[in-house]
Amino acid sequence: MTGEGHVVVAALFGALIGSFLNVCIYRLPHRESIIHPRSRCPQCKATIAWYDNIPLLSFLWLRGRCRACRTRIAWRYPLVEALNAAGYGFIAWRFGMSPTALVYAVLLSALIVVSFIDMEHMIIPNVITYPGMALGLVAGMIILPRWWEGIVGFLLGGGYLYFMMVISPYLFKKEGMGMGDVKLLAMIGAIVGWELVIVVIILAASLGSIVGLTLIAIRKLGRRQLIPFGPYLCIGAVVAMLYGTEILDWYGALLSEGR
Repeated sequence: MTGEGHVVVAALFGALIGSFLNVCIYRLPHRESIIHPRSRCPQCKATIAWYDNIPLLSFLWLRGRCRACRTRIAWRYPLVEALNAAGYGFIAWRFGMSPTALVYAVLLSALIVVSFIDMEHMIIPNVITYPGMALGLVAGMIILPRWWEGIVGFLLGGGYLYFMMVISPYLFKKEGMGMGDVKLLAMIGAIVGWELVIVVIILAASLGSIVGLTLIAIRKLGRRQLIPFGPYLCIGAVVAMLYGTEILDWYGALLSEGR
């Protein structure tokens, strides 16, 4: 199979997995089983037939409405499928069909689920982060150059946010990150290693600050109102796992030129 064929197959598989991710995003916050019962309309509870559950295509065919009750289907459903499909395709193009690509694909799907749940419910489910931390430590030993880098990334990522969570009430007079963010960054650090988890922290903090200040400036957010930090950690993780090495090389070159 050609390189382009790998990308197409990975993208199609990503779309199928994206359909399952939508089930996780909807059911996990409600503590429902992600296996049983079959997918159903959130409004009328009608079971969704297989031909109405084809990723992306069924949404277009149904014109964005439930076949049974004609309620609008949220744009989140095709968006998640498209993001996972594009992500799998890009990972296959970047890393080929390799163990690294497999680990990063699993991480990407977990990050998508976490992001959408955190944006809507302000929680990061332990059912994702606890297994993710354990699998991350094992996966880190497989894909990272040195076996201990994942362990250091795990400790550095989780330890940094835990420290910030403890001191933020004293610095800002309000709660900052939660334990969900701590466990999420520990999971990410276990997979990408200690160097790239620093990139994740910098990117997430910068993006979160820009978005937060912008929302305050346009009066869409109060100064003491909290925003979920998980999505910014997830975006930082995706950038770091795809281009983190190049970012570190670029920064190292800047430091060398400045000397």
